Amino acid sequence: MSKFIQNFQKVTYIKHWTENLFSFRIKRPLNFKFRSGEFVMIGLPNEEDKPILRAYSIASPSWSDELEFYSIIVENGPLTSQLKNIKIDDDIILMPKSTGTLVLDALKPGKRLFLLSSGTGFAPFSSLIREPETFEKFEEVIVTHTCRTVQELGYSKKIINECSNDEIIKEFVSDKLISYHSTTREEFTYKGRITDLINSNKLFNDLNIENINLDDRFMFCGSMGLNNDLKNIMLRNKLQEGANNNPAEFVLEKAFVD
Repeated sequence: MSKFIQNFQKVTYIKHWTENLFSFRIKRPLNFKFRSGEFVMIGLPNEEDKPILRAYSIASPSWSDELEFYSIIVENGPLTSQLKNIKIDDDIILMPKSTGTLVLDALKPGKRLFLLSSGTGFAPFSSLIREPETFEKFEEVIVTHTCRTVQELGYSKKIINECSNDEIIKEFVSDKLISYHSTTREEFTYKGRITDLINSNKLFNDLNIENINLDDRFMFCGSMGLNNDLKNIMLRNKLQEGANNNPAEFVLEKAFVD
């Protein structure tokens, strides 16, 4: 464990949103650099030589002084069942290299950017919708978040509200950010899986915007099943998957936490 001490960072903030969802922040090392939308490996100190590390999207933007993370609690999960108990000033292991596909560099230039998320998949978009470059590159940014219950939408609603009201952030967001929340188990203004809302055109009708076209760019982050379903929708609309070394029309995240 001693070899990881140089990677320890202190917890500075914790908020539990539901019984199974919480967010926390840690100090950001002065030499830690990342692109908004990337993830990093984090873990907890323990008595073993090899602590359990998992990929977590960084929910704070690249200019932030702290690193924020948004986590689900998986019952008996090797990491999250312990991570849920962290307190202010506890140590978190932060590995020094970030990576990921949900970055602006992996997309070709376009007019609209759709950020489609479910559950804790909103985390990378929490970073991207507070990143000035996102709004420099796109005329409109449509972020969607789907959860089982209304309470589970609390984190994303708070971040989106911050974009509209924070004195610094609202200057570059302007009127370009459009948000859309839906639930799958409770009654709400909008209800349904995002795939169904897209396939039925309800998403576009509700927002009074045009349907998918070749100038659109997409990022999505959710369960593996949801990501695959969304990928099929993209391919049916003749959009191609991009990567850092081969930008295209859509990208998806493939890292999962337990």
